[in-house]
Amino acid sequence: MTQKIAFVINPNAGVKKKVDIIEFIKSHFSKHIPYDFIVWKNKDDFESVKQQILKGNYTIVVACGGDGTVNQVASVVAKTEMALGIFPLGSGNGLARSNRIPMDVKDALRVIEKGTIKQIDGAMVNQYPFFCTAGIGFDAHIANEFAISTKRGFVTYFKTTVKEFFGYTPNDYKITIDGKSMETKAFLITVANAGQWGNDVYIAPEAELNDGILNISILKPFSLVALPMIGVKLFSKKIHTSIQLQSEKGKQIDIEFNGELPVHFDGEPLTIKNKISINIMPLALQVVC
Repeated sequence: MTQKIAFVINPNAGVKKKVDIIEFIKSHFSKHIPYDFIVWKNKDDFESVKQQILKGNYTIVVACGGDGTVNQVASVVAKTEMALGIFPLGSGNGLARSNRIPMDVKDALRVIEKGTIKQIDGAMVNQYPFFCTAGIGFDAHIANEFAISTKRGFVTYFKTTVKEFFGYTPNDYKITIDGKSMETKAFLITVANAGQWGNDVYIAPEAELNDGILNISILKPFSLVALPMIGVKLFSKKIHTSIQLQSEKGKQIDIEFNGELPVHFDGEPLTIKNKISINIMPLALQVVC
């Protein structure tokens, strides 16, 4: 099939806003592959972008932005003949890193030109698709705080994490995995299709993108003394060896709790009451990588 590519541009996303993305792509992308630009102008109106994608007869749709942009575009192309390309412009770039897509934007364009495609799983948290991680607890709280911050980037994320850590109270949860239930207090619970949140911070190092299984990482409350070692293990892909982490696997995960709590899917925050349900979507997405 002849390639036809759409670059979905989110001009308000990511940490590289000063780059004129459209002009950069025009200057550096192959002149032999037809492509269009679709600009996501209004952050509250993705429907018009979605319709342009679906009507364009594209073979590859490239998300140009951060994890939120990637999630939105991936949600449209999942379970279709189209493949997702990623032009990483965000703070964490979790799905891009998990698929070994270069962070250098010129190299990322070369990957899209080559067009090598693999299939990966996706998942749903309630009615929201995700492809990297979803979670409840401290990571979701930080995602919510980061979303309302006026500054982006890893430094802002790190400062927010440190600031919020000392005032955060872990919650009680009932977790049911493929019909088997447990009750626990947790600092956070991450359900992972990919191994990392982003920035090569690995909360589920054993997770694989195309094994038809979700990894559940339950980080128990811990003392301040344990924090440095937990940080080291998160960055060194060894958090699954920590005594503070309980690791599980499953295809259907229900998490129950009291009241309303922040939840995130691929870093995008929302608030949900009493229960979230997460299920695997095997090999739902084609990715150029």
